[in-house]
Amino acid sequence: MKVAFFSSKPYDESYFEEYNTGNRHTITYLETRLNPDTAELARNHDAVCAFVNDELHGETLRILHQLGIKLLAMRCAGYNNVDLGVAKELGIKVARVPAYSPAAVAEHAVALILTLNRKTHKAYNRVREGNFSLNRLEGFTLQGKTVGCIGTGKIGTVFCRIMLGFGCRVVAYDKYPNHDLERAGVEYLEQSDLFRTSDIIALNCPLLPDTHHLIREETIKQMKPGVMIINTSRGGLVNTPDALTYLSNHHIGSLGIDVYEQEGSYFFEDFSENVLEDEILMRLISFPNVLITSHQGFFTQEALEEITKTTLANLDMFEDGAPLVNEVR
Repeated sequence: MKVAFFSSKPYDESYFEEYNTGNRHTITYLETRLNPDTAELARNHDAVCAFVNDELHGETLRILHQLGIKLLAMRCAGYNNVDLGVAKELGIKVARVPAYSPAAVAEHAVALILTLNRKTHKAYNRVREGNFSLNRLEGFTLQGKTVGCIGTGKIGTVFCRIMLGFGCRVVAYDKYPNHDLERAGVEYLEQSDLFRTSDIIALNCPLLPDTHHLIREETIKQMKPGVMIINTSRGGLVNTPDALTYLSNHHIGSLGIDVYEQEGSYFFEDFSENVLEDEILMRLISFPNVLITSHQGFFTQEALEEITKTTLANLDMFEDGAPLVNEVR
């Protein structure tokens, strides 16, 4: 099958070439992101392989349909950037990688917590400059702190278990409580109670209409002064201007994000020689108590292997006419 592979990076090509056994699929690697202006590049292909920041809204999907694209293979778990209604209307199948490495993302969330708290990134830079002072590097002991986890799916479950291992009190909110977690010691609370009692709040839920801007002025006001907020899920969960306001008045003590609502313009690219035009992102970067990574939570060898194998399996199943077990409906 001929596949137009958008938002390609060197590591993508390396893994897909290794696991595309016998070159069963002919893959055209395209560095450009998929949107209405670039969709024409999929001409003469049967399927499109896309990633988290590709724009798969109605206009893009209609162009792809006109070009004869029959399958949209997402090499990620999330699909909030896909208009599923239009895809169904056009008869374009959508498949995804439902669980490539929950541990990778959960571990990255913990890394953000530890780095923000113990300021190891600042200590590293100081020591390299011959500065061995401990001034302003004070953190707090995680043991005994209350950690709130919103969303206890695969990633949230791993995250909760890690934090229990640190000796934290772990509370959670999910519409569908995980009884194994409850038996392990996780307490399920109403969302407002989680906001009120947590020292650290980690977002591990999908971006849906009812979770869009879950973190906003109204909910931030319910939180403890000095709360730490961690988001490794989707940027749209946080109203960034509201977060900036409450970072400025110190109600939010620290913020760690691996995702950003407007990340599509910047993440995965090198802008080191450019002036960033996103004023909100520039303000975030300027805060000493904000830590930003560019959507790298998934980025482990194990996750890349699983993403590659599952995506290729989705292509195989579609080409063979077999049930598409990872289809998004």
